[in-house]
Amino acid sequence: MTVEKKPGRPAVKLIALAALAGILAGAAAVYVMESRSGNGGATVAADGQCTMAKDRAATLAPFFTGQVAAMMAVDDPRPLPQLSFNGPDGQPRTISDFAGKTLLVNLWATWCVPCREEMPALNALQKDLGSDRFEVVAINIDTGTDEKPKAFLDETGVHDLGYYRDSSMGVFNALKKEGLAFGLPVTLLMDDKGCLVSAMNGPAAWDSEDAKALIRAAVPATPGS
Repeated sequence: MTVEKKPGRPAVKLIALAALAGILAGAAAVYVMESRSGNGGATVAADGQCTMAKDRAATLAPFFTGQVAAMMAVDDPRPLPQLSFNGPDGQPRTISDFAGKTLLVNLWATWCVPCREEMPALNALQKDLGSDRFEVVAINIDTGTDEKPKAFLDETGVHDLGYYRDSSMGVFNALKKEGLAFGLPVTLLMDDKGCLVSAMNGPAAWDSEDAKALIRAAVPATPGS
């Protein structure tokens, strides 16, 4: 049975799940079996581009609170260049294609109940704060065709997010090997240099003031602003 939701407003269930995730650091995520196909492992060692990312992660720590309390700074900020998926045009994309943008990368599937609950909130975050300096990159990992994920997005009025897709589940497999994912949803915050800054497993109310405050703090100010 489909429950009607107003786009852009988190369901009560989502808020409860996010609160639980804040206590259990993501234990509300739905477990995912690893697929053998898709991406190779991501680069582990940080290079010169990420030397300042650890300091940036430290400045964001006070914003890991409330509805986004499960977000945690990573110990080794690093690029993840081998994460590959398809863009809205069906062509291959990697994180490096978003150079200059702060990204909130989210992995989701239609069979993941917490994912379904938080998608309208991610859509609202993109609608409110999306720009040439910030984007929510929500990557669907349903196997099979586009029919189910596209139908779900239409049902829930999620039209502000770009349609990113990886039917091989390779993105999830790569993040699992990196120790960043054990289930869905999983969310990464990456800075404008393409460096992983923080990560969380489990859902969050991404249209909450807590989430917006985190994103505003993560996006560098423009010169002269």
